[in-house]
Parts: sequence; C-alpha cells; structure tokens
Amino acid sequence: MSDARQREEICRYGRSLFERGLTPGSSGNISLRLDDGGWLVTPTNASLGFLDPARISRLDAEGQLLSGDKPTKEIPLHTALYDTRGSARAIVHLHSTHAVALTMLPEIDPRAALPPMTPYYLMRAGETALVPYYRPGDPAVAEAIRGLAGKYSSVLLANHGPVVAGDSLEAAVFATEELEETAKLYLLLRNLNPRYLSPGQVADLVNTFGLDLPSHHDHDDH
Repeated sequence: MSDARQREEICRYGRSLFERGLTPGSSGNISLRLDDGGWLVTPTNASLGFLDPARISRLDAEGQLLSGDKPTKEIPLHTALYDTRGSARAIVHLHSTHAVALTMLPEIDPRAALPPMTPYYLMRAGETALVPYYRPGDPAVAEAIRGLAGKYSSVLLANHGPVVAGDSLEAAVFATEELEETAKLYLLLRNLNPRYLSPGQVADLVNTFGLDLPSHHDHDDH
C-alpha cells in the first residue's frame, strides 16, 4: 500500500471513529507500522475526525520525527505494544465511554477485564488486560504494557481508555469497536447474573479459529 493510501486510511478510520462518538474532542490516536520499521502516527492535539493526510507524523524506526506535525504524546504506549507484540502492524487508542467506565469498576480482574460474553469479542479483541492509572504520556505506562510480555493485543488503561493492536489498521479498529461494545454489554448486564460463554464454548472458539488467548497459554500465571 502506498504512503498516500496509508495516510488516507488513517484519516478515514479516524473520521469514522470520531463521528460515531467513540473518541471525543482531540482525544485518541492511531499509528501504523511501516515495512522499514518506521511509523505513521496521528499528531498531538489532533481530532481524529479532522485529520489532514499531509500532516500525519512520519517517524523513523527510532521514533524520530521525519515529517509532518509533532506526534501524539502517547508514543511510549504505542512503542511498548509494538515491541512486545511482534504481529502488531497498527494500534488504536481511544477514550471510548464504556471502555473507560469499565476501568473504574472495583471488581475488574486486571488479567481479564471482561468475561467471555460473545464469540466476536474473543475472536477480534481476545482477552483484555487492565493496567493501573498513569498520567497521559507518562513513560511508566510503557513499562506496564511491557510487563504484559505481549500476551494481550487489547489493553485498558485505568481511567483513560483502550489501546488495541492488530495485524492491520482495519483489524485494530474492528477489535477496538468490539471491545467498546462488549464493555457496554457488561455495564448493561452488571449485577443481573448474565449467562457468559462456558469454558467449553471458549475452548471450541480457540480450537476452531486458532485464537491466542492468555488464559489458554501453557503457563501458570493465568
């Protein structure tokens, strides 16, 4: 895909997310990893609904700005997810309402922020980790994400929002949308004793679709 096409794709998905109220004002950011190891990333203080392809930040593999506007201050969290998640080619970070609300609930398990509510949540977002609160742009958030060792493609930042990686920008956007809708379902059904997918049903999805879920890894900490 050409540079111009990649820039247009970032703007198109950004506008779609913004127009549907998934990230307000100038919140949220999108990055796309390039074949040379560099990135295209949305600029700081830019609304995802009004991006200019020519002003998208172009970074080299070391994260140095080559062209375009100053990049988002959330570069550390993008870097950490790319470094630990080898298959990641794009990352979407939003301030979507229901996902943010979910992070504030006391019962949320940091290793599995959402239960297995629907097959498409597991198929697109996998399981979701919750990391503690850090101020926006704090390099410490990168260490928290690195501590997950690449096991999760979707991460919730407490009191802040989701960060989701995908093997394409489309995949990252779809996974972020699925995470937001599942958080909404959880809030709607909270304390109503809903019926989640059973362990057998989850195992069937893992086996049928080859899902990479942390809880199904061969280790003892999940």
